[in-house]
Amino acid sequence: MNYYSLNKKAPKVSFKEAVIKGLAPDKGLYFPEKITPLSSDFISNIENYSNEEIAFEVIKQFVGDDIPQTALQEIINETLCFDFPIEKVEENVYSLELFHGPTMAFKDVGARFMARCLGYFNRKSNEQNVTVLVATSGDTGGAVASGFLGVEGVRVVILYPSGKVSDIQERQLTTLGQNITALEVNGVFDDCQEMVKAAFLDDSLKGENLTSANSINVARWLPQMFYFFFAYKQLKKHQKEIIFSVPSGNFGNICAGIMANKLGLPVKHFVAATNVNDTVPKYLESGNYQAKPSIQTISNAMDVGNPSNFIRIQHLMNNDFEHLKSLFSSYSFTDEETKSTMMEIYESSKYIADPHGAVGYLGLKKQLKENLNNTLGVFLETAHPVKFLDIVETTLDIKIDIPEQIKSVMNKKKTSIPIGNYQDLKNYLSNR
Repeated sequence: MNYYSLNKKAPKVSFKEAVIKGLAPDKGLYFPEKITPLSSDFISNIENYSNEEIAFEVIKQFVGDDIPQTALQEIINETLCFDFPIEKVEENVYSLELFHGPTMAFKDVGARFMARCLGYFNRKSNEQNVTVLVATSGDTGGAVASGFLGVEGVRVVILYPSGKVSDIQERQLTTLGQNITALEVNGVFDDCQEMVKAAFLDDSLKGENLTSANSINVARWLPQMFYFFFAYKQLKKHQKEIIFSVPSGNFGNICAGIMANKLGLPVKHFVAATNVNDTVPKYLESGNYQAKPSIQTISNAMDVGNPSNFIRIQHLMNNDFEHLKSLFSSYSFTDEETKSTMMEIYESSKYIADPHGAVGYLGLKKQLKENLNNTLGVFLETAHPVKFLDIVETTLDIKIDIPEQIKSVMNKKKTSIPIGNYQDLKNYLSNR
C-alpha cells in the first residue's frame, strides 16, 4: 500500500515511511492510494467475528507488506486489550464507550497501535532512534505517553497548552518519565500544533528523525475505524439504520468513521458535534472555510480552531460540498448547553456523560428531529467522566469513584519544561 500527500507535491511512500515521516515534505497529510471495500459477506456476518479478527480485516490493506500478517495480528491483539461496550441511554439512543483503556480515552487504540508499529519498525538494533513529537489538547498526550512508554528506540515529546487541560489529563502526560517528556506551552492547542508542524518542515531538524503521533499520522488515524465496526457488530441485531455522532476536535475520529463507511460499513449519517470552536459547522452553513483561533471550553479536547483532518474528509467526499452534506452534518454547542445536557441525561437515565459525550449527544438529538422508529443513534463517549472530575461532580452534584488507571498517577510528581515559542522547541530538540 502506498500513500500520497493531499498537497500532491511529494513522492509516494509506503505505510512504514508514512508512519515514520508523519507529515509529507510538502506539508500535506498522507492518504492511502487505494481503498478496497470489504466483502459484503464479511459485513453480513460481522457478529461471528471477534474484535481482533474484525480489526485485522479492516486494517490489513492499509499496512500492506510492511508488517507481516502474524506480526500485525500480534500488534492488534496487544492494542485491543479492553472492551468497547454499547450502553443504552434511552429508546433508540446508545453510547459507545471508548474509555475502558489504560488512559480512559478513545485515543488509547490509535496510540497503542502506532507505538507497536514503530516498535516493529525499530526492532533492529541498527535502526535510527525516532522522536515522536505530538501536540495535545487533552487526551492525546496521556494516550501517547502510555502507549509509547518504554518503547525501545522511540523518544516522545508532548506539547500541551498550559492551564488548558484538566488536572488528571496533565498528570497522565507529565508524570511517567523514562522516554516521555512534556513541554508546557504558553498558548493554546493551535499554537502547539503549529509548532509541531513547523518542526517537521524544518530542514535543520531532519537529523532528529521526527514523526507525529497526532491523528495526522496514518497509524494513529486509521485504527479508529475499528470503533465503528465494533458498534455495528453490537447493534446489527436491531436491523435499523445507524447515525453516529462524534465529539470532534481535530476530526480524526469522525474521518475514520467515514473511512469505515467507504469500506462498506452501513452508516446512514455522521454528525460532527463540536463546542463553540465551530469552524466546520460554519463552513457547512456558508461554504466558506475560515480557520480561527481556538477558544477554551469545558470540553477541552475539542478546543481546535483549524482541524487538521477535515481536509481528509473533504477528499473522501471528492471535494464535493453537496455530497459532503448528504452524509455529514456538524453542529456546535456552548458550555451552558453542555452542562444542561449532562444533567438531563443523568436525571433521565442515571448515565454519567463527560462534557465531550454530552456534546455528542446534543449533536445526535439535533440530527434526529424526525421519527426514530427505523434509526438508531450512537454518540461516542470518548473519555471517562473522571478525566473531567471537577466539572462532572459539580454539574451533577455527585461523587465519582476513581478508577485504578487514574489512581496510579494522582500522587505522582508533575515534571514539565515551559516553552513560549517555536524557537524554544527547536532549541530543546537540538540540544537534548
